Amino acid sequence: MKNILFVCTGNTCRSPMAEAILRSHQLEGVEVRSAGVYAYPGDAASVNARLVLDDHEIRHDHAASTLSNDDVEWADYIFTMTEGHKQLIASRYPQVIERTFTLKEFVRGDLSDRDVSDPFGGSKQMYERTFMELKQLINELVEKIKN
Repeated sequence: MKNILFVCTGNTCRSPMAEAILRSHQLEGVEVRSAGVYAYPGDAASVNARLVLDDHEIRHDHAASTLSNDDVEWADYIFTMTEGHKQLIASRYPQVIERTFTLKEFVRGDLSDRDVSDPFGGSKQMYERTFMELKQLINELVEKIKN
């Protein structure tokens, strides 16, 4: 069993989309959750995130949650959307730094640009671009998990 946690800021855009995309792969033995470093518990995913997931026929049912000690202890892998999120986790939960990566860093190696674009407050087209970026990264993640 692999427990994968996606982390972003408010847990309404990037991390819920990443969670839904990975869930859609229906990988045996993989559990997935998401959380935000500054989330308001219970918030729905943003309207445009839901619309884009619907357009791609990806099931989703999301309520935001704030990153907690229970989350980080549960996770085998913690994938952040930005280097800033990773550094925040490192400062709050130093015991999990060895299993905390930006999503891009984990799947593509040591890149200068480790951040997934943030569509917060943007148009549906911005969310679509972020979705496509996440979809590609998660396809690469799935290949790494399988190997």
